[in-house]
Amino acid sequence: MNISELVLYAWVCSALIMAILWAWQLKTENAGIVDVAWSFMTPLVACGLILFDATVDGTRQYLLIVLALLWGFRLGSYLYGRVSGETEDGRYRHMRRASGRYAAPVMFVFFQVQASWTLLFAMPFWAAAQNSSNLGLLDLSGILIWMITISGEVLSDKQLARFRSTPSNKGKVCQDGLWKFSRHPNYFFEWLHWLAYVLIGTGSDYWWLCWLGLLIMYFFITRITGIPYTEQQSLRSRGQAYVDYQNSTSAFFPLPRKSRQQ
Repeated sequence: MNISELVLYAWVCSALIMAILWAWQLKTENAGIVDVAWSFMTPLVACGLILFDATVDGTRQYLLIVLALLWGFRLGSYLYGRVSGETEDGRYRHMRRASGRYAAPVMFVFFQVQASWTLLFAMPFWAAAQNSSNLGLLDLSGILIWMITISGEVLSDKQLARFRSTPSNKGKVCQDGLWKFSRHPNYFFEWLHWLAYVLIGTGSDYWWLCWLGLLIMYFFITRITGIPYTEQQSLRSRGQAYVDYQNSTSAFFPLPRKSRQQ
């Protein structure tokens, strides 16, 4: 089976799963399940592409499968804990209200777009797996980047969860730990972790797909689905406190804080 056929089958399966989850969220009114599904499905699709592609064979391929599964299941488990323990994320509640009577079809399209993104971000794993050279320094550097960035993401998630679990912090802005230097350290480390696959995939005929994944993830996080929607919701829920946070703290890259404007 060639890669084109594998991608087609993967897309059909992803679209079907997302359609089922869309129907489910109509009853639960919690569209956050789409984030959980994307986190679990992307590594599974990546593993499928690697395992069923007859041109792929070698230690690096199994390394990528392990990294993909650990990344995806860590992220998916964390998001599932949030989605199952809270009411629907404010971003999706706002989307429903803004869509009015068209909320159902708008959500359907949104879920199907996520199905396509599952394939889009599975491709860098497959591309890196096409690197047939022996394991070397770049692979070790990629593993190191992966370990550092996943650790940073876990730490930032824990710091935010601890802040939110304190009743007296309700309505306030988290500025603890890594959140003192970036308004979205979790997004930053999530993006930077994709650099690991660029390093591991250097030497592959499809190396450009690894770079494309890194660049598209940056664009999505900073311009489309990540920071813009999250900040809009934070401004709605926290008002001036979040405006002050924006004025003093870097949006994405961890940087020293600015002096507060008088």
